[in-house]
Amino acid sequence: MLTCRTVWKKVAPLARTSSTVCRQNVRRAGLNNGRIPTHVPAAHMSSGLPGGGGDNLKYALLVGAATVGGLAYAFYTLKGDQQRYQERITELSSRSQKPAAKESATPIPSQPPAVDSTPASLKVPSHASYLLIGGGTASFAAARSIRARDPGARVLIVTDEPDLPYMRPPLSKELWFSDDPSVTETLRFKQWNGKERSIYFQPPSFYINPEELDSAENGGVAVLIGKKVVQMDVRGNKVKLDDNTEISYDKCLIATGGIPRNLQVIERAGEEVMKRTTLFRKIEDFRSLDKVSRNVKSITIIGGGFLGSELACALGRRSIESDLEVIQMFPEKGNMGKVLPEYLSNWTTEKVKKEGVKVITEALVKSVTYKDDKLEIQLKDGRLVKTDHIVTAVGLEPNVDLAKSGGLEVDSDFGGYRVNAELQARSNIWVAGDAACFYDIRLGRRRVEHHDHAVVSGRLAGENMTGASKPYWHQSMFWSDLGPDVGYEAIGIVDSSLPTVAVFAKATAKDTPKAATEESGTGIRSESETEDTATSAVASATPAPVMEKRDDYGKGVIFYLRDKVVVGIILWNVFNRMPIARKIIKDGEEHADLNEVAKLFNIHED
Repeated sequence: MLTCRTVWKKVAPLARTSSTVCRQNVRRAGLNNGRIPTHVPAAHMSSGLPGGGGDNLKYALLVGAATVGGLAYAFYTLKGDQQRYQERITELSSRSQKPAAKESATPIPSQPPAVDSTPASLKVPSHASYLLIGGGTASFAAARSIRARDPGARVLIVTDEPDLPYMRPPLSKELWFSDDPSVTETLRFKQWNGKERSIYFQPPSFYINPEELDSAENGGVAVLIGKKVVQMDVRGNKVKLDDNTEISYDKCLIATGGIPRNLQVIERAGEEVMKRTTLFRKIEDFRSLDKVSRNVKSITIIGGGFLGSELACALGRRSIESDLEVIQMFPEKGNMGKVLPEYLSNWTTEKVKKEGVKVITEALVKSVTYKDDKLEIQLKDGRLVKTDHIVTAVGLEPNVDLAKSGGLEVDSDFGGYRVNAELQARSNIWVAGDAACFYDIRLGRRRVEHHDHAVVSGRLAGENMTGASKPYWHQSMFWSDLGPDVGYEAIGIVDSSLPTVAVFAKATAKDTPKAATEESGTGIRSESETEDTATSAVASATPAPVMEKRDDYGKGVIFYLRDKVVVGIILWNVFNRMPIARKIIKDGEEHADLNEVAKLFNIHED
């Protein structure tokens, strides 16, 4: 029987010695009879059931994002199968007698680590049955999944970032709207629904120290921060860290994410330009840009996609209260022009302008120079823009630095590691998140760079690493908010070059991101609908006229077509309807009247 006492060895460090706190920590340890809940918010990841020691214990290792920027690594070679076999047997038999590595991990601090935290010496585990590379959302989701299926699993996350696993969406959304002057340190924010939470998935007390992983009676999750995996020996089942430490594994997940792209004209512009340019991706980038925005007179954002437009709106609102000039430029005719139909892109551009942003469309950057304490951006049509700081938001390059040493295939069209339907790159190597190029049974081979995909692909990879053998069929969604009042959710292939049919209706006070999160209780909307299914969608009886060219796009549904079949859907200020959109794409049927299909979303009901 599982009692508070039997679990106390695991949760004692996390609790005060009271029966009430003991009961809370039993719940924290995940006593759910081994069942996987249909929905567990990322911030409440179960650490799993205790029990199952000795030979029945499984280990898990998640290895951190290896950003090795441009260095090429040679293949890690051994003399022969026989020698490798002997070395493996010798290593396994002597593992417990091995001395601690000279260079070692950073301990889990009492508070989320700051960027300038000083590493301390710890023993790095020499082996883990499961190795996941990357400290982001996909790795954390995999850790949650592994622990749910195997409560005694020992999971090691290795990340080259100085922070514990955290979610990225608030970095360009809610954190900018916080009225807390210390938000860059606390990294706590109020969601649109008013509830406060941390950007970190779990507090430091959730994790165990890497040096305690081998001896932890009931397993757990450890994080090796500030360590980079620089080489993979796939045949030998081991990786090498940047301090020459080696860790062997039985199974490995690569979740290295991506690296922000920069413009070549900026990269070639010299040191003075580069040090006044931000590539926005991590916590340290948020902190840096926040500081910059309070100390300069002008910031220019290059890029008109999701990230660029979100940052433009966030900084634009800040500029209303200060003398900060916010400029956004991009080559398209309107904001998110690669995604939204032209008329809606133009409407969005006007919305961004109302947020205090100077928008420069059809802007192709020719050169960037530093002159007279200003950055001068010369456009190809002759226009000249002077600014103090540049933020480039022009896309993400999947991090595939381990492909060469690991002998792993990279997709030539989409980038990322090519994986099969079960997210496998090799028999004992999986890939999840931004770095995975997978085959979508409905839409063909794809690579997706959004939070929901990281959550779902990471979770599935974790399940498959523990023997589930499930194919990846999920149609992930993504969302973008231009502040608390305008937002959209999308699924499938949303490409403005495709034909579209849209149905719009008059919006009410309930049709905003803020109202949607108040209703659902979560700010990370994709996690609230990931497991939902649409089994019996009921259409509204209200007539739904198609209105593609109206001036005020309050709320609506945009269908993207390929060969007359819906392959993508955007829900514009329509929330909590994604399961219906997912089912429409999954069915893959040709619809004679999308007007009727739009009724399924009940957009004409007040």
